[in-house]
Amino acid sequence: MKKLIPILFILLSFKSLAQKTENIIIITTDGFRWQEVFKGIDPAIANDKKFNQGDSAYIYKKYSNPDIKEARKKLMPFFWSEIASKGQIYGNRDLGNKVDVANPYWFSYPGYSEIMTGNVDLKVNSNGYKANPNVNVLEFLNQQSKLKGKVAAFGAWDAFDRILNEERSGFPVISAFDKVGGNKPTAMQKLLNEMRDNSYKPFHQDECLDVFTHYQALDELKNKKPKVLYIAYGETDEWAHHAQYRSYLDAANQVDKWIEEIWNFVQNDPQYKNKTTLFITVDHGRGDKVKAQWTDHGSDVPGASEIWFAAMGPEIGPKGEIKTESQLYQKQFAQTLAKIMGYDFKTDHPVETEIKEIFKK
Repeated sequence: MKKLIPILFILLSFKSLAQKTENIIIITTDGFRWQEVFKGIDPAIANDKKFNQGDSAYIYKKYSNPDIKEARKKLMPFFWSEIASKGQIYGNRDLGNKVDVANPYWFSYPGYSEIMTGNVDLKVNSNGYKANPNVNVLEFLNQQSKLKGKVAAFGAWDAFDRILNEERSGFPVISAFDKVGGNKPTAMQKLLNEMRDNSYKPFHQDECLDVFTHYQALDELKNKKPKVLYIAYGETDEWAHHAQYRSYLDAANQVDKWIEEIWNFVQNDPQYKNKTTLFITVDHGRGDKVKAQWTDHGSDVPGASEIWFAAMGPEIGPKGEIKTESQLYQKQFAQTLAKIMGYDFKTDHPVETEIKEIFKK
């Protein structure tokens, strides 16, 4: 029996023989509420002149439907067709299916840190926090022999260099107005850099428009073929803070189109086809009960801890919208991402257990 123990340990240390996911694409869209994901547009906000940018007719024409299921599908057609039929979607609180951040702050840096580290570090309490001392799951995956040098992250917000601790983590993190391609950019990378640098900058130098983050990441996907790719869109949060509901909805609708574009490429590329998992979520929620608070989040805003997530891929059963009562937490995502790739995320800080029900039996 004693001789069997080392053999069993070795076997358990390797990826499961049944492992089918060889690549993972993680997508976040900052601060996008579960309310719109599951119910479509909120008429109380759309009808309010403080928020609809004087264009409620546009909002209703493009996104409204008396049937909630049709309304949410108009806002996020790929999400509610492809992902709903082939993956899993969590967070419809009207059905008792709850997903929350575990950190007490309910804003971006702590949320992204929780997603990526599987841990709540109470010292991470500011969007201006220094380089994250906690090891993240992307860093861990980049240390695995089969994935080394095949991990990349793209984020619209300039804080991602610190959130993912690019200097220590050892994989490229392209955030905000960082240039892609280093000293030897391709013609496409040079064009992307120039277009972004010369673009309209509504968020100043802190954050670029999502379109640049998306096409930088897509260029990476097509030409460098990473096995682990993280894309962080930001406009859903920015337009909400600006109290511009039409632009908030348009940003979410555009993210849905970009996810479809990514998935169509994935399913037509030999490296990725039927061997790639998509994982989509948010860093925090927003206010709801007091309608004016939909623009904001933080520990003083009721509902801002409430989030959602979706996943689709070889390890994920096609359960669609999850309608059972349960309580899941953002801190479970990191280990879930590692397990999807066939690894057990271990580091020097505690890592919360994975979401077991997401996996095929």
